[in-house]
Amino acid sequence: MATKNKNLSVFDSPIPSAANMRFGIVVSEWNHDVTGALLAGAMKTLREAGCPEQNIRVHHVPGSFELPLGAQFFAEYTDVDAVIALGCVIRGDTPHFDYVCSGVTQGITQLMLSWNMPVAFGLLTVENKQQALDRAGGVLGNKGDEAAATAVKMVKMQQEMESAAGDAKSRRDVN
Repeated sequence: MATKNKNLSVFDSPIPSAANMRFGIVVSEWNHDVTGALLAGAMKTLREAGCPEQNIRVHHVPGSFELPLGAQFFAEYTDVDAVIALGCVIRGDTPHFDYVCSGVTQGITQLMLSWNMPVAFGLLTVENKQQALDRAGGVLGNKGDEAAATAVKMVKMQQEMESAAGDAKSRRDVN
């Protein structure tokens, strides 16, 4: 989503209750001043949605490239309903930026589809540090807020669809 004229911390629809949901948050250590602010935003949004503190687990990975594997560890070794991946890649003078951004995007997408689990994409891909700060609690809000809201909404959707599928299966079994 383009953020030029959008505040990432303002949502078009209400966030469902997260009171009975469990979340893993994987955070890149690289650009910690930015990713720490993203984490603070995600935590705030989850708490405001009613998620108890004990239902939120946080782990750090060295850099953004490691986010997909860190998220997979949550999927494989914990009982979370969704994972929130938070990182920041700032363009430099080499093509490294393109490879990291592409790898993380492909890795998160593959993870969601193979594990059938929501993984919120909270990766800032920016041209400079100021753009990152603007999106990590600055003038454009906080991408961590947006990623947490996305995770809650996707868990709610999955729960509703699983419930409806179970109801449909029950109806088919009776007939």
